[in-house]
Amino acid sequence: MTPQPNPEAGAAVKAADRDHVFHSWSAQELIDPLAVAGAEGSYFWDYDGRRYLDFSSGLVYTNVGYQHPKIVAAIQEQAARMTTFAPAFAVEARSEAARLIAERTPGDLDKIFFTNGGADAVEHAIRMARLHTGRPKVLSAYRSYHGGTQQAVNLTGDPRRWASDSGTAGVVHFWAPYLYRSRFYAETEEQECARALEHLETTIRFEGPSTVAAIILETIPGTAGIMVPPPGYLAGVRKLCDKYGIVFVLDEVMAGFGRTGEWFAADLFDVTPDLLTFAKGVNSGYVPLGGVAISGAIAETFGKRPYPGGLTYSGHPLACAAAVATIGVMAEEGVVENAARLGESVVGPELRALAERHPSVGEVRGVGMFWALELVRDRETREPLVPYNAAGEANAPMAAFAAAAKKGGLWPFVNMNRTHVVPPCNISEAELKEGLAVLDTALSVADEYTA
Repeated sequence: MTPQPNPEAGAAVKAADRDHVFHSWSAQELIDPLAVAGAEGSYFWDYDGRRYLDFSSGLVYTNVGYQHPKIVAAIQEQAARMTTFAPAFAVEARSEAARLIAERTPGDLDKIFFTNGGADAVEHAIRMARLHTGRPKVLSAYRSYHGGTQQAVNLTGDPRRWASDSGTAGVVHFWAPYLYRSRFYAETEEQECARALEHLETTIRFEGPSTVAAIILETIPGTAGIMVPPPGYLAGVRKLCDKYGIVFVLDEVMAGFGRTGEWFAADLFDVTPDLLTFAKGVNSGYVPLGGVAISGAIAETFGKRPYPGGLTYSGHPLACAAAVATIGVMAEEGVVENAARLGESVVGPELRALAERHPSVGEVRGVGMFWALELVRDRETREPLVPYNAAGEANAPMAAFAAAAKKGGLWPFVNMNRTHVVPPCNISEAELKEGLAVLDTALSVADEYTA
């Protein structure tokens, strides 16, 4: 679709937004949201007719791009047949979505509890773990994001937790592996893995194993920086959980459904958790949907004992129809394979080449359509381009970088001192190279702030 400029309509949208919409994670008077007129495939555009290649996939959820016709048609057909129905009933779209998801989850994660998104999926996974074990505490990593609801934000490790941290949520944070900024003075992946596992086991012992219900980890942390865990780490966490009777929860809200070049990132590491949370890519965000995939042992806990939790819109037919269509599209069009192939043959090599040219790039890491560039002032000292949790003038270098990307027609995903390359998983090679060329130009702006 060719964008048609309509600045008057754009101004009206902006005015209504300013008057009535309260935006998340924002100081309301300090933001200026872009008014979006339309989107298709890997692109969206504003009311002035400016088009952007979306290297953020919305919030890393449009895994098959915007307005895929087969998914739009499935939603329309479901709406004509049955727009909604209560979750206590068996409904075709809900049953089929659960079956298709269970076919793709690792191990025996064959029962699916549907939620409206990722945060409430995490909430329910933790509730299940606590009821299953009879224990109160949950361990999670400092560099993590698990959602904005009360329990999920307390599990989160980044600064968005601070304002809501009650200190009584039964959460204990620990350091997960991150070799580039190792907390364990490691020099190799092997050292980082071994020392991170030792640290985790020490934390468990000092907290009291009999008090720990669950360990929750993003299989590959997303917003926190796309730090791919070293070989053996997740398998080591699985062993610790088995040793101490702890429920192992993997958060695949961002990493799942093709993002890493596998249906689930857990498949990259040959690890099966006890509970797996998902959302976002399950239906490319077309209708809100999330869920928890549940192991046989935990499902059995609630075989004759009621599970004390639910949602009015659990397994909403429109959302589930979108999920059925999305999974079908991904299978028929080779979307997972496309993410793996282009990640290995295009994104990885091109980003490493950018790192050679730009002194602002400290590290390149990722897999599939899930990559991060860590931007620094000095490669030798690894000083971040902006301080941790920078705002205002302190964040000027990253703001200048992002502005340069947008000026070139690329919408970046920027967080702290990183830019993430997370386009739709069905993006074409030509589109990828178009975006990477703009990224190359924008990084020259970041270079101006290096030592």
